[in-house]
Amino acid sequence: MLKFAAIFLIAAGLVVTPAAQAETPFIIIASTSSTQNSGLFDDLLPNFQKASGIEARVLAVGTGQAVRLAQNGDADILFVHHKPSEEKFVADGFGVERFDVMYNEFVIVGPARDPAGIRGMQQASAALAQIAKAKAIFVSRGDDSGTDKREKSLWQQAGVGIAGLTSSWYRETGSGMGATLNIAAAMEAYTLADSGTWLNFNNRQGLEVLMRGDPLLFNQYGIILVSKAVHPHVKSTLGQRLIDWLLSPTGQAAIDSFTINGERAFTANAQADIVSPNEKQSE
Repeated sequence: MLKFAAIFLIAAGLVVTPAAQAETPFIIIASTSSTQNSGLFDDLLPNFQKASGIEARVLAVGTGQAVRLAQNGDADILFVHHKPSEEKFVADGFGVERFDVMYNEFVIVGPARDPAGIRGMQQASAALAQIAKAKAIFVSRGDDSGTDKREKSLWQQAGVGIAGLTSSWYRETGSGMGATLNIAAAMEAYTLADSGTWLNFNNRQGLEVLMRGDPLLFNQYGIILVSKAVHPHVKSTLGQRLIDWLLSPTGQAAIDSFTINGERAFTANAQADIVSPNEKQSE
C-alpha cells in the first residue's frame, strides 16, 4: 500500500526532492539599466554567487523607477547613479546607509557629420546650448532615469527651457538607454549616454562620441541596503553580504577588471576604510 502511495505522490508532483529543499538563497537588486546593459552584472554577480552561495536577481530599470521599487519593498538593495535621490532615500528612512561603489562618465554622442558643431567642446552645457541653437535633433530618454535627471540639469545650466517642450528638434523616447541610442542612430540625432552602455552598444551606425570630459559628466554609482525597519521582509543579512563583497578589495578589483573591447567600463572608488555599514540590521 505504501508503495502505491509513493507512486501516486511522485506522479502528482508532490514529493519534495532534496534539490527543491536546498533552493539557492537569493536577493533582489533594484538597479539602473546601465549596470545591466553594459554587461557588468553578467560579469560580477556569478563571481559573487560562487563566493557566497547567494544568487542576485536584478530589476534593471531607470533610476527613478528603481528608487520607487526599493521604497515599496520590492528589492533588498538599491544600486543606482543619482546621488541626490540616493541621499533622499536614506534620509526618508527607506535605506540604511549609502556607499560609493564606482564611477564612469556621461558622453554626448551624435552623428559624425555633427550638424551643431559640438565636436571637441569642453563644456557640456555649452554643447547643449549649441544643439538647441542649431535646432539639431536631440533624443532624450525622458524616463526619470539617472541619465535623464543629469540631462535635464545640463539643459537648465545651458539656459534652455525644455520642460513641456514640443519641438521638431527635441524628442523624448520614454525608453531605456539602449532603445534611445537605437532611435538616435536611426534619426542621426544627438543624445546623452552613460559610457558603459555606449561601449557595449553595437548598432552605432553613424553615431560617435562628440563631447566628453566635462567634470559635470562625472557619473557616480552608489549602493544602499533597503531598511528592514520599514520593510521587515527585506533580506538584510544576505543583501549586506553583497554590499560587503562589492566594497571589499575583491569586489573592487572585479569592477576594475571588467572591460568592453579592451576599455575599462567602470572605475571602482569605494573608500578603503569602509567595509560595511556601521550598524547592520539582523536578518
